[in-house]
Amino acid sequence: GTSPVNIRGKPILSKTGGWIAAFFIFGNEMAERIAYFGLSVNMVAFMFYVMHRPFSSSANAVNNFLGISQVSSVLGGFLADAYLGRYWTIAIFTTIYLMGLTGITLSATISALMPSQDHCDQLSLILGGCEKVKSWQMLYLYAVLYLTAFGAAGIRPCVSSFGADQFDEKSRDYKSHLDRFFNFFYLSVTVGAIIAFTMVVYIQMKHGWGSAFGSLAIAMAISNMMFFVGTPLYRHKLPGGSPLTRVAQVLVAAIRKRSASFHSSEFVSLYEVPGKHSAIRGSGKIAHTDDFRCLDKAALQLKEDGMNPSPWRLCTVTQVEEVKILLKLLPVTACTIMLSVILTEYLTLSIQQVYTLNTHLGHLKLPVTCMPVFPGLSIFLILSLYYSTFVPLSRRITGHPRGASQLQRVGIGLVVSILSVAWAGIFERYRRSYAIEHGYGAIFLTAMPNLSAYWLLIQYCLIGIAEVFCLVGLLEFLYQEAPDAMRSVASAYASIAGGLGCFVATILNKIIESITGRNGNPSWLAQNINTGRFDYLYWLLAILSVINFSAFLYSAKKYKYR
Repeated sequence: GTSPVNIRGKPILSKTGGWIAAFFIFGNEMAERIAYFGLSVNMVAFMFYVMHRPFSSSANAVNNFLGISQVSSVLGGFLADAYLGRYWTIAIFTTIYLMGLTGITLSATISALMPSQDHCDQLSLILGGCEKVKSWQMLYLYAVLYLTAFGAAGIRPCVSSFGADQFDEKSRDYKSHLDRFFNFFYLSVTVGAIIAFTMVVYIQMKHGWGSAFGSLAIAMAISNMMFFVGTPLYRHKLPGGSPLTRVAQVLVAAIRKRSASFHSSEFVSLYEVPGKHSAIRGSGKIAHTDDFRCLDKAALQLKEDGMNPSPWRLCTVTQVEEVKILLKLLPVTACTIMLSVILTEYLTLSIQQVYTLNTHLGHLKLPVTCMPVFPGLSIFLILSLYYSTFVPLSRRITGHPRGASQLQRVGIGLVVSILSVAWAGIFERYRRSYAIEHGYGAIFLTAMPNLSAYWLLIQYCLIGIAEVFCLVGLLEFLYQEAPDAMRSVASAYASIAGGLGCFVATILNKIIESITGRNGNPSWLAQNINTGRFDYLYWLLAILSVINFSAFLYSAKKYKYR
């Protein structure tokens, strides 16, 4: 580890960091999640009902927004680790995020930015009889939507790492604090999701789309103020220079010396700077390992290198080990993409299922867009009981002081996600058969009064449990295993996996539509869900998840903790 500094880059002399500083950061993350989930659950309906876009293209557009906002988070991680530091990266991109949300609010408020809503009832929407959206109106909406995605991309990889930076690595309770921090961090994510799926949906129903999107902008503005108020309390880690440049130097140096031999008479040693500190600002030295021996040639010091060799010809052992660590983190992270695919399909496609089901809870009728709140509630419950129930029980089985290792938690999450999507397939088969048998086959936007939507709670709650174990375990795994000067980039791995999951879901949907919708037949993902076969899609996801879990077991077994 490295010594923390204040915002001016000076060594910290007074008491800073700790849980008080972390709670200011939790507030920022909560507001970002309110905005993220508020857009993800409302934007599909907004594009369909207000912008008069087909449901499938609306869902794909939102999937792409979710994917871009996550995949491009590597940019935020790069800027934080290389030049700006995590604090200034968050400060700049939260402002961009707020600008995007303000633009979306205007799109839902100013009538000139949307097509006319006159004579546009539900039947006209289905038959395509409503006024078509103008290309410039969609261009504006996409511009502000992707501006929001760009803002989210800068924040996401930095917030968890910046929060974890607030704890002293030299403290005896550091690992315990870190473990609890990532659980509380995900709890703030969950609270943000619950607010988005309830309060924001309520505002939209009572006061309209402009007020709903405006509430997201207000929440982000308040969180920005909270974040800046906490500035005197924060501990900072100095940026270590461009991590991508260091990676490129290792690869170029290794290629240039690919023919050199470790047993040659020209071989002097593996190069490292003398002293306790590494040549990389913000990073301690990393001991040499025998993995990826081909990369060691970048640190192969030969007599011909001279006294002051170019970093593009000779790299330090620490620099080479940084690259090795980034490579070793890839397989485990890649195995979480499948969970993101399932989450994306649930978020956009399960809404169509809910429209056909009875959402009454006693005398209370819940809005369709409120249904995704239930995974959030299950996450909230699991995190609340995690230390009092799961940790003591699992400690007896595993002997691990915190109940389960990070990779064990990721594995548990992947198993539970398989159970969730398998149940989704079973219930969808029953729901579709029930609709056809009772004469609802052609009426896909009418709720069936005798079939409750709360059967979906099983798949929702299971996927919530999967999120807790898999994604919280992954965040902690990436932070602890990453090189000191690359923690934001490594944390971006989780967001990249999530974004790739969104893109994979979109590509998978398009492939399924093109293959199953041939010769005039309804595709599995037909707009009329009762003629489609969502159950086949869910079972396909279950099969792919089992294959993915097998790959995870192989990767986890080979991985050695630092």
